[in-house]
Amino acid sequence: MRIYAKNPDAQSALQLLRSIQSYFKFELLKASSLTSQSTEFKAVEWLRDNGSHGGGERFEAIDGGIFNRASINVSQIQYEDDASKHYNSATALSTIIHPNNPLAPSIHMHFSLTELKDGTSYWRIMADLNPSHFDKEDKEYFDQTVKVAAKSYYLEGTKAGNHYFDIPALKKRRGVSHFYLEGFNPEGENGELFTKQFATKVIDTYVHILSSHLLKTNEITKEQKQTQLNYHTLYFYQVLTLDKGTTAGLLVHDQNDVGTLGSLPSHINRPLLEDWQALTPQPTDRLVSELLAALPCENTCSITKEVKANLAQAIRAFYKK
Repeated sequence: MRIYAKNPDAQSALQLLRSIQSYFKFELLKASSLTSQSTEFKAVEWLRDNGSHGGGERFEAIDGGIFNRASINVSQIQYEDDASKHYNSATALSTIIHPNNPLAPSIHMHFSLTELKDGTSYWRIMADLNPSHFDKEDKEYFDQTVKVAAKSYYLEGTKAGNHYFDIPALKKRRGVSHFYLEGFNPEGENGELFTKQFATKVIDTYVHILSSHLLKTNEITKEQKQTQLNYHTLYFYQVLTLDKGTTAGLLVHDQNDVGTLGSLPSHINRPLLEDWQALTPQPTDRLVSELLAALPCENTCSITKEVKANLAQAIRAFYKK
């Protein structure tokens, strides 16, 4: 049995994020219905300490539909009975959508409420558009949506987002549109209502972008698929070497490794990752070496559940060293 937080704000946040989770899944299935490919999601539950400190449930796309990988996870971890923890609860929605169509962009979003032991709380808001093929109209549409949804926080959020997804070693950046607010409480406005309208606007815009690409009948070329594979490798590199949220999730516990690495695409380009190891500064270059050792020795590596488990173990071992 999963034990949830008792605080009313945490309970309300969980209800909100579950509703956003269901809405996003429903809208993605609507987009999928525009094609001849049958897309399905399955529910996967995980527990923290056998449920005594919460857990989560994610909707995970089943292979064979329009998605390369898709995961929409909602979790609530609570330590109201543990004075040694600095927070009482963390309630979060994290999602990454990688379409099969290389011309349709990926999206990542994260919305969470953290309640501290001193009674204070704050939101974390993230949204970023990640295309393998740049589309000026998609970027402008997404940027405008975020600008309207973020209101007076647009410049602050885009500046922090651009910094968060920067990859200095490769002189690249993951994604083309970024928004990130940490420790956030909107002035004169309810944080839960802000999160709801922000998330809804971004979801509606992304689903519209996705649908527009699904409706196009252009034949996909090998070159376009290769470009997508290379971009998925960049995504893999950024998430596993620079993303603080992913790293923290793996170091705190090992009870949801597959879910924590749910954002990883289905395949990456191993030779390209090997090239990037030489460009990576110390000591992170050793982490890339450990990641390579955990991957299959194939030019196009399949990121299976077993591989995810091996990657998670490699990351924990590296940081313990």
